[in-house]
Amino acid sequence: MILIALGANLPSEVGRPRATLEAAIASLAQEGGEIVARSRIYQSAPVPNSDQPNYLNAVVAIKTRLDPVSLLALLNRLEVRFGRQRGEPNAARPLDLDLIAYDDVIRDAPPVLPHPRMHERAFVLLPMAEIAPGWRHPRLGLAIEELIRRLSAAERAGARPVMAG
Repeated sequence: MILIALGANLPSEVGRPRATLEAAIASLAQEGGEIVARSRIYQSAPVPNSDQPNYLNAVVAIKTRLDPVSLLALLNRLEVRFGRQRGEPNAARPLDLDLIAYDDVIRDAPPVLPHPRMHERAFVLLPMAEIAPGWRHPRLGLAIEELIRRLSAAERAGARPVMAG
C-alpha cells in the first residue's frame, strides 16, 4: 500500500485549500497512478503551533508504477505547480504532499520511508486509519491503531474530520 498525505492552509491558483486538495488528488491520479482509497478531509492546527491558518488534511492510497524516488519527484512537482515555495520550515503553504509509506519499504536515504514523523502526527494517522485499518509501521512494527493510542488526547482531538472524502 502506497500512502500519500496531503495538506493545505493557504489558497492556491485553483482556490481555497479544499479545492487545492481536490485538484491535487485529481492531478496525482492523472500523473501518478490510480487512487484506490481516500480519507475524509480533516482540519488540524499547524505543527508546531503558530498563528498561521488551520490546515485541511487527507490521505490517499495509490497504485503506481513509479518507484519511491520518482514518486517523490512527482509530489514535489505538484507542490510547485500549486504554488508551494520552499523556504522556512513549517511555513504556511498552498499544498504539502508527503510520501508516508511505500508498501513495506524501509529506506534511510531520501525519500526516508516510512515518513520519519508520520507516527507522531494525528493529522496523518487519523485519516490514514480510515483507508488502511490494520496497517503496520514497517520500522516500528506497530499497528496504526496502536500508533493512534500513543498520541495524547489533545493531539487526537486536534485533528477532526470536517467533510467526506
